[in-house]
Amino acid sequence: MSTPTRRDAVENRAGILSAATAAIGHDPRASIDTIARRAGLSRRALYGHFDDRNAIVREVIAAGAARFNAIADEIDDADSRVALARLASELWREAAHVQAAAALALDDAHLAETSAALAPLRRRIVAIVRRGQDAGELRTDLPAPTLARLLEETGRMVVARVDAGSSTARSIAVCAVLGIAGLSWTEARALLEQHPDLEAQ
Repeated sequence: MSTPTRRDAVENRAGILSAATAAIGHDPRASIDTIARRAGLSRRALYGHFDDRNAIVREVIAAGAARFNAIADEIDDADSRVALARLASELWREAAHVQAAAALALDDAHLAETSAALAPLRRRIVAIVRRGQDAGELRTDLPAPTLARLLEETGRMVVARVDAGSSTARSIAVCAVLGIAGLSWTEARALLEQHPDLEAQ
């Protein structure tokens, strides 16, 4: 059974990571002071949990990637269009982590680390795209790796530009991804109507 002190330490660490994720999502160069303020802790207290800012960033990257990769592993729809729509929909639930990952992906200091952490997710997207191209479900004018990267960048852009609190935010994200994949807006809407769970909040 955890002692109160140990439980508080775990909760403080989780709070710091949550605060860091939000702060980095807004500014990839967010300072230790900014993260500490968001977490409701002093700078000194924060250093009691992490050696430095890079240690926090590494854990934010690892936590986000673990969530993204776990979601990707669970996508098993036979139709690649539904698989991509479901992946976009489920990742939308992790909007804060997606924002942080998108911000860090543009930060040269952590580019290699972010790329390595997201490798399983990227491989999964490429596999879905390749399967969809072979089945004639997705556009074939681009190589699978190129289309997969465009889908990833589209998802990031939507997360960065669309108000996550909007009731239509998730469907916008899904339709944007499907549009890049080769579906018309009417085809994307029809797919969502056939699978209402993809838009459920």
